[in-house]
Amino acid sequence: MPRPLGELEDAVMTRVWKWNRPVTVREVLEDLQQERSIAYTTVMTVLDNLHQKGWVRREAEGRAYRYEAVSTRAAYAAALMNEAWSRSDNPAAALVAFFGMMSAEQREALSDAMRIVQGPENPGSAEPGTGR
Repeated sequence: MPRPLGELEDAVMTRVWKWNRPVTVREVLEDLQQERSIAYTTVMTVLDNLHQKGWVRREAEGRAYRYEAVSTRAAYAAALMNEAWSRSDNPAAALVAFFGMMSAEQREALSDAMRIVQGPENPGSAEPGTGR
């Protein structure tokens, strides 16, 4: 499991995931600059680090690169949750505590996900989003 992303890495990856296409340093820079003052070289370094860590692949385009996510944000979140859960000395208690923190909407999403994982062959499985 890769380490959790740092704040700036997450800000960059959020754009890469959201746009869901190969991106340039310039595109990420211009979008980030709407929120904060940041240098081109900083964004270039972050994307290079993300490439070295295996979060993005890159392809040369002239003298620059285009970067593309290796996996989805959902896969990243799932890996973080799995890592945290696997470190518990009492996984069942950790799940109970986690479920207790969930909003009604999150519990509904969990129910939908369980129905999807269990598949249509499971009698009584409901349609996602219906709650029945």
